[in-house]
Amino acid sequence: MDDAALLEVLDDTSAAIRAVLGDLDDWGLAGTRAGQYHSDLAADAVALEVLERAGLGVLSEESGRHRPDAEITVVMDPLDGSTNASRGIPWFATSLCAVDREGPRAALVVNLASGQRFEAVRGGGATCDGRPLRTSGATVLRQSIVALSGFPPRWLGWKQYRALGACALDLCAVAGGVVDGYVDCSWNAHGSWDYLGGLLVCQEAGAHVVDLEGRDLVTFEHTDRRTPVAAATPELLAELLEARRSVG
Repeated sequence: MDDAALLEVLDDTSAAIRAVLGDLDDWGLAGTRAGQYHSDLAADAVALEVLERAGLGVLSEESGRHRPDAEITVVMDPLDGSTNASRGIPWFATSLCAVDREGPRAALVVNLASGQRFEAVRGGGATCDGRPLRTSGATVLRQSIVALSGFPPRWLGWKQYRALGACALDLCAVAGGVVDGYVDCSWNAHGSWDYLGGLLVCQEAGAHVVDLEGRDLVTFEHTDRRTPVAAATPELLAELLEARRSVG
């Protein structure tokens, strides 16, 4: 499957999710496992139909691993920011990242509230609604606006912060220069479906994303968790990592 065909499948998947959510009456907790909403389950079910029909493997937050022997696996959070969605906060997304033997290959992150689309192809750049993405170029933490997940026990030295609530979109905001950096102030709170789509968008826009502990961010184990940190530049990344490590 070439890149264009792969992106088309990702687009079909996001369209199916948006359609089923548009018909959903109950966005509340499903009572299946902690933090799982009816919207998560509905989105996951239609996404799996599209991806399995295309012969792709899947790693989903909601339903785990499917077709593990496939050459390409789509790491998927069908509804990233489901708490935001359930409360009517317009910052929630579908995040899809197709991964092959060389790593992340194609990504699509769609803000389901606004329709804003972030796309990236390995070696082919990143776009938002068809326009090339560029980071802010920020290099100094004290002059930077940083998106947070979780909250640290003390100020870590930024100029301002935002706690937005959807990792995939937060990373895309770094890629597009909306914020200068992103730091997970919890520890091991994110699965690969949370960040891989945004990671490829960041990398192709020139941003940098790493795990706080230096671990590989590409993992297909459903139980694996990471602590992602992202920044517009290597200089800002170094400052963010030092600040985050200072609070354990």
